[in-house]
Amino acid sequence: MCGILGYLATTPDLSELRPQLDAALASLNHRGPDDNGTWAEGGLGLGFVRLAILDLSPAGHQPMQSPDGRFVIVFNGEIYNFRELRQQLEAAGERFAGHSDTEILLRLYQREGLERCLARLRGMFAFAIWDRQEKTLALARDRLGVKPLVYAATPRGFAFASEIGALFELLPELPRRPDYVALDQFLSYQYVPSPRTGFDAIRKLPPAHAMQVRHGRVEKLFRYWDISHQAPSPLSFADACAALRELVLESTRLRMVADVPLGAFLSGGVDSSIIVAAMARLSKQPIKTYAIGFADERFNELPHARQIARHLGTEHHEALCHPEAVDLLPRLIRHLGEPFADNSILPTYHVSRFARQDVTVALTGDGGDELFGGYRRHHHIWRVETLEKWGLLPLWRKLRQATVALENRFGSSPTRRVFPHTHADQMLTMDSVARFRHLVAHYTQQDKAHLLTPHFRQLAGESSLANLRDPWERAAGADTLNRWLYVDSQTYLPDDILAKVDIASMAVSLECRSPFLDHKVVEFAMSLPGRYKLTPRGRHKHILKEAFKDWVPPGFFDRNKMGFSAPLPTWLRGDLAPIMREAIANNATLSEWFDTRQLDRLLDEHLAGPHSHSKRLWPFYALAIWVQEFKVTA
Repeated sequence: MCGILGYLATTPDLSELRPQLDAALASLNHRGPDDNGTWAEGGLGLGFVRLAILDLSPAGHQPMQSPDGRFVIVFNGEIYNFRELRQQLEAAGERFAGHSDTEILLRLYQREGLERCLARLRGMFAFAIWDRQEKTLALARDRLGVKPLVYAATPRGFAFASEIGALFELLPELPRRPDYVALDQFLSYQYVPSPRTGFDAIRKLPPAHAMQVRHGRVEKLFRYWDISHQAPSPLSFADACAALRELVLESTRLRMVADVPLGAFLSGGVDSSIIVAAMARLSKQPIKTYAIGFADERFNELPHARQIARHLGTEHHEALCHPEAVDLLPRLIRHLGEPFADNSILPTYHVSRFARQDVTVALTGDGGDELFGGYRRHHHIWRVETLEKWGLLPLWRKLRQATVALENRFGSSPTRRVFPHTHADQMLTMDSVARFRHLVAHYTQQDKAHLLTPHFRQLAGESSLANLRDPWERAAGADTLNRWLYVDSQTYLPDDILAKVDIASMAVSLECRSPFLDHKVVEFAMSLPGRYKLTPRGRHKHILKEAFKDWVPPGFFDRNKMGFSAPLPTWLRGDLAPIMREAIANNATLSEWFDTRQLDRLLDEHLAGPHSHSKRLWPFYALAIWVQEFKVTA
């Protein structure tokens, strides 16, 4: 796990950029404190910082050059099937200087080219390979988007990095004009969907994509992998459970290979418990597990983590996350480089820092919800679309209208006082994609109509559904649930969950690996019928719970999902309240984008009333910090 960056100029002279290359590399030091290196020639510069995981010897140093001198690579990630690939390459006559997966990747690329090389990789990665003969730069990102890669195409050339902040160090003149479409999407989703970032001049390379750059210009950008959406697997439920167990065990085994201490995050939920149970079955030694909790019992899963740790005999460690954790938000926003409002990044950072005291690699349960239907929205959307399929939606709409009328007659909601609309009845009148956005949005289109200034609306234009509609249409062959799981796997998973874990863990030089995100596990999960994952009565992750129920205490999977988030309603009514108010109210840029009267009303109601607006206020707090940290102007 490392940090990479580079630049390919339109002209051959790179001498003026060399000091900036070093400064940009220093900004990534947290991603790789064990080693660093640069490569520069003509119009090209490459930089690398290393967190040593495999082959701790100098043979793993990067940038790494191929034996014939033609290719140079910088690589962030892990190739889990590198031993298998090494055996195949050695049988073909290749010989290696060390034991790193970087050397295997470079030699495979040299022999087979970009597309065939990518098809054989099993892992998480972002890499760039310079062809000194053809003067081309090839870049690629792993199938699920575990590892980040951002880039900027400018008149002077092409630049890329693991983090946005490094791009500004590399190219200080890079415009900091915000991408208003991205900011509009951020209000909806609390993250910025790929390929956009918060900046108009910077883009993310999407998951499962690769590109080729020549003479400082993007020559080719393409998707190299996708999930098949053909007829569902014919496996019976019992056979599917057995196959899933074997796949998860294999994927976990591959991710337990490391030359450094290894442990696991254990939240006490379904997914992390399954991964730790798999690790326990594969290890002769007790697994080191790490859990973070909160003083507010409504958000505290430590008792559940403790229960599974005792059952599996792990070497368990616990700590509490306190309100002071919010003080770290500016640092995390600097690493993210864009607005991000998923507050679970705070406990994720703290559990990463806690684990890093003992281990360098931690396995996680990320991906289980998106592959197996773990969110309430999956049941909500399935119910609505089933009613629509059966022609019962008009009747349900009338029942909803009657319910809303009763709510308006006998009750009130502080949310409606600021945003006078109802959610369920509007959702029923929308098409599938708009309905899903409405369901997942933190601020709906109607909410934003009350908040956005005419200036912002003009710059952002008509709100787009392309980030949801494109994957929805690509999954046309799947059943309803699997279509929405695919949408989540292409949007929320890489741009929220995986971005959060990468930034929070790499901020403390910890490598995280998730067995559920092995592409073979993903392909198998997506081949299963939706009814195996979500039952009509609303049992989420049904096949996961049934396949692994014998690995955990009886009844452990039967409790309600809590989620991994900070107790913001409590925190933002305490000492953090004036800090949040000052950050939002005194931000001149935000006042040009949003109706401050509406924000003031949200703040007042949150502090004075019995209902919390913490989830509505937190995105503006995160946005205010991003504007301040990156000196963004309207």
